Amino acid sequence: MQDAVIIQGRETTEEDVELIRLLIESNPAWGRTDLSKELCRLWNWRTENGREKDMAARSFLLKLESRGLVTLPPRKYNYHGRYRRQGKSPSYSTEPIGGSLDDLRPVRVEPIGHTEHLPLFKRLIENHHYLGYHNVGESMKYMVFDRHDRPLACLLFGSAAWKCAARDEFIGWDSEKRASNVNLVTNNTRFLILPWVEVPNLASHVLSGVARRIRGDWEGRYNHPVLMLETFVETGRFAGTCYRAANWARVGHTRGRSRNDTHLTMNVPIKDVYVYPLAKGFREVLCT
Repeated sequence: MQDAVIIQGRETTEEDVELIRLLIESNPAWGRTDLSKELCRLWNWRTENGREKDMAARSFLLKLESRGLVTLPPRKYNYHGRYRRQGKSPSYSTEPIGGSLDDLRPVRVEPIGHTEHLPLFKRLIENHHYLGYHNVGESMKYMVFDRHDRPLACLLFGSAAWKCAARDEFIGWDSEKRASNVNLVTNNTRFLILPWVEVPNLASHVLSGVARRIRGDWEGRYNHPVLMLETFVETGRFAGTCYRAANWARVGHTRGRSRNDTHLTMNVPIKDVYVYPLAKGFREVLCT
């Protein structure tokens, strides 16, 4: 590597890579968590409330390894395998749930965090969402229950896309303003209505319920608000009907490139870009 490259929004130099190689060579007993935590300390990678960005650092290291720039320590365990072997995999009913939305009310939207529902949340998304479960950096997780406490849906909000032409034009972002304020936007990376649940208007009702509370939830956890929601809907797979019904705005589409496609050779599905502002005057704040 001769020139600096942008990885996960960070300009990464040869000196940075050499530092990581030195840490790995000098600490043979370290695992990947030890390495990511040390990077957080050395580079002061912290959220606004002072927490180390351990998972973001780990994702950064994996991207370096995928480019052949470093060789990470072997994984000490397989989380999913260990989870199953201990017999703690949560069970759930797949009995069909139908009828009208009124039959289920009150529909309850609950933030998950590190509550007792977290293992079930992960398992449902891993088993029933076509992209599986993946979560890095600041995030909010929600599960939706009906009046009988039956789970209906799961939603995951995480880091906004680093660059998206349609969204950036809608906001009025140049590269400098985006870099300063991208943490004030969150991406709905997973939305799962459980496959045995068939209730008209449930999806848009859930999206509206989350939109009413996520700004406060986010600020309570991370000490800063989010001012806009975004999502990317794969056009060959979904129509985006529930987002439009919940008053999200379609602002364009992606160009069929991955965020890591620096050589214009990686083709990925075209996605419609939807956004939902959470505050009046959001552009003024996002463009400061």
